Amino acid sequence: MLEGLNRALDHLEERLDREVDVAGAARIAATSEYHFRRLFSALAGMPLSVYVRRRRMTLAGAEVLSGERTLLDVAVSYGYGSGEAFARAFRSVHGIGPGEARRTGAALVSQPRMSFRVVVEGSSSMEYRIVEKEAFRIAGRKARIPLVHEGVNAAGAAHVESVGVDAIVRMKELSDREPAGVLSAVEHLSDSREEGTEVDYWIGVATGPGTPAGDLDVLDVPAGTWAVFAGRGPYPSALQELWRDVFTQWFPSNPYTSRPGPELLRTTPVEIGQDTDSELWIPVERAGQAVGA
Repeated sequence: MLEGLNRALDHLEERLDREVDVAGAARIAATSEYHFRRLFSALAGMPLSVYVRRRRMTLAGAEVLSGERTLLDVAVSYGYGSGEAFARAFRSVHGIGPGEARRTGAALVSQPRMSFRVVVEGSSSMEYRIVEKEAFRIAGRKARIPLVHEGVNAAGAAHVESVGVDAIVRMKELSDREPAGVLSAVEHLSDSREEGTEVDYWIGVATGPGTPAGDLDVLDVPAGTWAVFAGRGPYPSALQELWRDVFTQWFPSNPYTSRPGPELLRTTPVEIGQDTDSELWIPVERAGQAVGA
């Protein structure tokens, strides 16, 4: 998969001076556009759209400083219909407008061309199973919080604390299928996996579709395939490392891609730093299933 991903990046690189064909790049990588965007974000640490803009502005910056073409000509050559739009994009990357950069010869930001390779560390293996799951409903409490890659997510912890005992009791009464018991769920609102990106965060249980949930928030999840990963280690670092390894190691090495849907986590509550067992449920589909759709 990494070879295909690198070929897809070559495809994008050749088209920085025109409309970027992300769907075409995903086909080259033999995956869906949805998974291509999410895998890139997980591997690169930035959304694909941000990388493309930074690469465009890196090349455009060199042309601006060279002074060989007018600023409007440079703007048009990189797909911007007006000097104003180009100036906004230029400033968002370099922190200075193109006109001022040309006049002063300012130092600009450079985004190196990216490629991916496998780095093998240690000899640990990932324990997982594939589950075909019927439609179900998550019933619980939802909040919008920022992603945090390392350490305790203060907003997430505050949301957990805000869920009252009565709500937890009602949730447990509704829990009647895997993953059993009270769990957390993250629904990504964009393809970005950058730290600080907002997600919908649930504390709830899995119950039957259409099950009355009273005043609890509900999220209806369609039937589909799930990859379930088991882990054990100190909270919360082991959970964050498990999620990272799924996207940076497991997906590139297995015939599955991610699909839309919430990511579920079942774990035993412990104090920070103590070991805990956990299960991470990721919605997946067979690689190639959505390609060409």
